[in-house]
Amino acid sequence: MSNSPIPGAQVVSRIAGLLRLVGRSPDGMQLSALVNESGLTRPTVHRLLSSLASEGLLDHDPASGHWVLGPEIFLMGSVASARFPLEELARPSLRRLAEATGESAFFSIRRGAETVCLMREEGSFPVRSFVLHEGVRFPLGVASAGTAILAFLPEPEQEELLHDWAAHAGAFAAGHPEELVRANLKRTRLNGYAVNPGLVLEGSWGMGAAVFDQSGRPAWALSLTGIEPRFKPERQAELGNLLMTEAHRITQQLGTEGKGGRAR
Repeated sequence: MSNSPIPGAQVVSRIAGLLRLVGRSPDGMQLSALVNESGLTRPTVHRLLSSLASEGLLDHDPASGHWVLGPEIFLMGSVASARFPLEELARPSLRRLAEATGESAFFSIRRGAETVCLMREEGSFPVRSFVLHEGVRFPLGVASAGTAILAFLPEPEQEELLHDWAAHAGAFAAGHPEELVRANLKRTRLNGYAVNPGLVLEGSWGMGAAVFDQSGRPAWALSLTGIEPRFKPERQAELGNLLMTEAHRITQQLGTEGKGGRAR
């Protein structure tokens, strides 16, 4: 069987990478930031961005100088949403979590070795953490959503990421030493929910619970974020049970019966 690269695969990979970078924030990104983040040369990035804009996949905002997602992306997303009715399944759970806790509630999806935040619902508590918002990506095992998902993956898949943890975690490795991550994964499997004690940003805590697909694999996660005083040990069990209840609700709606880590 030939191992020769597929013609054009490198271009596709570069385009996909730029779209992901631009899609991190509704405000998009400047050309210089895209060059730095992508590792590509400035002429290459500008050429690809211009091509994507000509197809309606990106727009260039002359006021801010940022490149932002274009109308074709919106249309594709609308079509895809019919196949993945996550908004109608997750939004009610996010609202219940935000109303019951006062914290900000989030729904994230696993994409390969990362989690991507898809949607949020703000709580009533006036002081918030702004670490997480739509489009933000974290390596699996970083932040509460990624910890909740990684904890319930099969052990060989966990070890594949943990084996070279520093490379996988990247810029988050310093704040997430491997031994601490392993301990957190073990605690998550025991409790059924994950707790991130300000490892991404000091003082900003999070908790998460995995949502499982029809084959019983963790594919999404619900999470809550807020300031440290709102996540004291005596409140964690209450928040964890609320998260697991809603995660179990979505899992059932997706047609899965339930495995370890779901609401009991």
